[in-house]
Amino acid sequence: MSSKEKAGKNRRSRADMRGGFSEEATKEISASLRVLLADVFAVYMKTKNFHWHLSGPHFRDYHLMLDDHGDELFAMTDPIAERGRKLGGKALHSIGEIAKLQRIQDNDADYVDPQDMLAELREDNQQLCAEMREVHSLCDDHGDVATASLLENWIDEGEKRAWFLFEAGRTTPGSNY
Repeated sequence: MSSKEKAGKNRRSRADMRGGFSEEATKEISASLRVLLADVFAVYMKTKNFHWHLSGPHFRDYHLMLDDHGDELFAMTDPIAERGRKLGGKALHSIGEIAKLQRIQDNDADYVDPQDMLAELREDNQQLCAEMREVHSLCDDHGDVATASLLENWIDEGEKRAWFLFEAGRTTPGSNY
């Protein structure tokens, strides 16, 4: 087989991977999934950071809650990456690529008060939900119901994490954010 024939075959294979979506749709959706994946890894890492560095009277409760949250976040990573690949796009290659793409800010402080940890993670999860809604909207624009369906479940999980973090961080009954 000539190199020209191989190149044509490869192009057809990539087109077949798009699942009937236009090249533009697959590029836009897969690119947005890569950025979302970087943010999920950023929130995951921050959640584990805070899980490992907690202290204080509510240590056990917060430690276990953040461990559960970390498990939920990590469970999202493979399906996000694989969905982008199914569409013919690329997944992340490295920690360096995550750092370039992430919109969620890291927290490298030596000490963070537990209440500040909860508040920061609540805000990060809310931001992640907003970003997932943007990707969902993009999927709606292109008729990608499979990706939209995955996002709906992850949005619900993210809202639950934000709610748990809000309730755990309350200092007085009935207080607002």
